[in-house]
Amino acid sequence: MPEPERPMLNIKDPRWREISWEQAFKAASPTVADVLERALAGRDLNFDDGLALCGATDDDLLAVLKIANELRRRAVGDRVTYVVNRNLNFTNVCIVGCAFCGFSRGPNSPDAYFHSTESLLAKCVEGVERGATEVCIQGGLPRDLDGTYYANLLRAIKLRLPDLHLHAYSPMEVVYGVEKTGMDLQGYLRALKEAGLGSIPGTAAEILDDKVREVLSPNKLKVRQWVDVIRTAHELGIPSTSTMMYGHAELPDHWVRHLLLLREIQKDTGGFTEFVPLGFIHSQTRLYRTGRARAGSSFAEHLLVHALARLLLNGHIKNIQVSWVKLGFEKALACLEAGANDFGGTLMEESISKSAGSNFGECVSPGELRALIRTIGRTPAERTTAYKIRRVFQHADADELLPLERMAAHTEKSIPFGPAAY
Repeated sequence: MPEPERPMLNIKDPRWREISWEQAFKAASPTVADVLERALAGRDLNFDDGLALCGATDDDLLAVLKIANELRRRAVGDRVTYVVNRNLNFTNVCIVGCAFCGFSRGPNSPDAYFHSTESLLAKCVEGVERGATEVCIQGGLPRDLDGTYYANLLRAIKLRLPDLHLHAYSPMEVVYGVEKTGMDLQGYLRALKEAGLGSIPGTAAEILDDKVREVLSPNKLKVRQWVDVIRTAHELGIPSTSTMMYGHAELPDHWVRHLLLLREIQKDTGGFTEFVPLGFIHSQTRLYRTGRARAGSSFAEHLLVHALARLLLNGHIKNIQVSWVKLGFEKALACLEAGANDFGGTLMEESISKSAGSNFGECVSPGELRALIRTIGRTPAERTTAYKIRRVFQHADADELLPLERMAAHTEKSIPFGPAAY
């Protein structure tokens, strides 16, 4: 039996671009309006509230998106921030075997690599010459990795570039370093900090539910281990991002529990700089090819997840980042109108999403980011990793040119406006 046709909302529709949050709020059902009213009053929403928002459709969904965007405006204003950074994926050799990953290779694979420290230093120098203030360092987990490698790499970069912020090593990598060195977690993180670590990416989170994690990667660290690494890092003064991968084998209740766990940690430590929803890139992954995951998310689901994050984390984690490399520019801009406020980084080089099947590019220039931000009437601002503003661009300059070819190739004319395709 064919599925009933869903209402469609074109991205140019005045209801999306022009309706006020007050109008949207008035059109919401009593149940959703009650939840949104408490959010607007600054109250923490609970699990049942979050689940009610996940089921929003039609006018309720529009109200969720618009109120999330209003909370964004109240929390951080109308600036959209970004960081000039470079990715360093130092190796794609990995023993973990995550079913959702298209990046990892075996040590004897013809396209396996492990970049030398000198080549990584050259990439850092090139990044700084192009304006980077941060490098983000992550890689696979080779079986024969020396436990001191992570600290030695940080130390080498800092020696050459002492002012460069080193945003490095997921909780999975940290746990692997602990295993390889035999050090305790606190001592190992302290050693990384002394070697130059500035912050850690809160990746390897996927969905913070051990049953879902068994489907995604039974060999990966458990929820307790992820939380231990993050809490310990925060206690040592090492901030982190936070993330959630959605669009695979999880359900909406997993989104809500995941976000509430992050909120609980943030209440205790204050160490999260931002939250980054990461849409599952499916096409080149074993998880999807073996029928254990859906084919990523609908446009409506992307919007809903970003809005839900703003509503559940409001007052605790004020920066919600879009991942343009996973969403593409059109969807990323739409999510910036559904509660998000940060465009992420320029990357300069990206391997992990690309290997899983993303075709939205590996690099975007600061000028292109600023030009994109202006298309939704917001003001671009360059930031540091810690969200200190380096420069606000009130007026456009000669570098601000839209990446027209990429946008033309990946623009979607309309989005489903109704139930998200779970």
